Amino acid sequence: MISNQVLQSTIEGIKSIAHADLCVLDVEGKVLATTITDAEGFEAAAAAFVDSPADSQVMQGNQFFKVFDDRQLEYIIVVRGDSDDVYMMGKLASFQISSLIVAYKERYDKDNFIKNLLLDNLLLVDVYNRAKKLHIDTEARRVVYTIETHTDKDNGALETVRSLFAGKTRDFITAVDEKSIIVVKELKPAESYDDLEKTGKVILDMLNTEAMSRVKVAYGTIVNDIRDVSRSYKESKMALEVGRIFFSDQNIVAYSRLGIGRLIYQLPATLCRMYIKEVFDNISPEDFDEETLSTVNQFFEDNLNVSETSRNLYIHRNTLVYRLDRMQKETGLDLRRFDDAVTFKIALMVVKYMKYIEYTDPALANKDK
Repeated sequence: MISNQVLQSTIEGIKSIAHADLCVLDVEGKVLATTITDAEGFEAAAAAFVDSPADSQVMQGNQFFKVFDDRQLEYIIVVRGDSDDVYMMGKLASFQISSLIVAYKERYDKDNFIKNLLLDNLLLVDVYNRAKKLHIDTEARRVVYTIETHTDKDNGALETVRSLFAGKTRDFITAVDEKSIIVVKELKPAESYDDLEKTGKVILDMLNTEAMSRVKVAYGTIVNDIRDVSRSYKESKMALEVGRIFFSDQNIVAYSRLGIGRLIYQLPATLCRMYIKEVFDNISPEDFDEETLSTVNQFFEDNLNVSETSRNLYIHRNTLVYRLDRMQKETGLDLRRFDDAVTFKIALMVVKYMKYIEYTDPALANKDK
């Protein structure tokens, strides 16, 4: 349960204080961590010590100790030497590793609870009972971040996120699939959605620089009860999906700011096809060239201001007017009129959504065609 790296760090810390060499072996005699160069020589003695009824014993001039986890033997500790001081150091080392086992078990139990909570695998009564046993506050302001990595099992990214929240014991970091890291963050009473955005930027910057990982970060809405944590998680997952479709240039996406993309994402494919046909009739949106689309998008960004758009595109005003007139002739929509501009903007978003469906689920995209 405890990583060999943690065991090694622990016994090296004990050695630096007590000046005693130690070795940790598993119940089969395999060396897990050691400060002793010839630790392999303890394997046979450790195997014999496992069958001994004693919890500690002097063998080969060294002190051997057993470390249990709920009466189940987990580790053998060997301390070089057989004096009373060595015995004392061995007992302290055994206590330290026993405490680590308890801590890691509690961490595992909490991690398991949070995973089941996120995935709605618990009855409501079980949520409150288990939270109470694990000393997790049931009434606290929380939000869920979902961090999507671009590689499976990115342990470097996971450890980086854990280090970022290491001093915050009320936050939980876990993973429920191969490419996602989940952060359940407890919030202070004064923290707002602006603060959530800042935290998202910190996570993004840390992963880009420390773990060298390209990630996207999304977060749900703030909830006040532990039973609603799963809702915030689902919202963050939806924000990732909607962001991937409509806001591909954004690396941080908030569920509360998805706008009309949230509505389009929940429309059935049949209605989307009807709307596209209604707006474009026999014209295929894919026939629009890149120049036309970039002009239209800039025009929308500039709030339908012809003069501003012509300046930003470095083209003459008459050139822009010509392009808009050509678009009106092809589609019947005058993008200088607010209603027509909204219609065209929504239609382009629906087209993006349909392309996403066709890519991820062709069967659904072709259903009822």
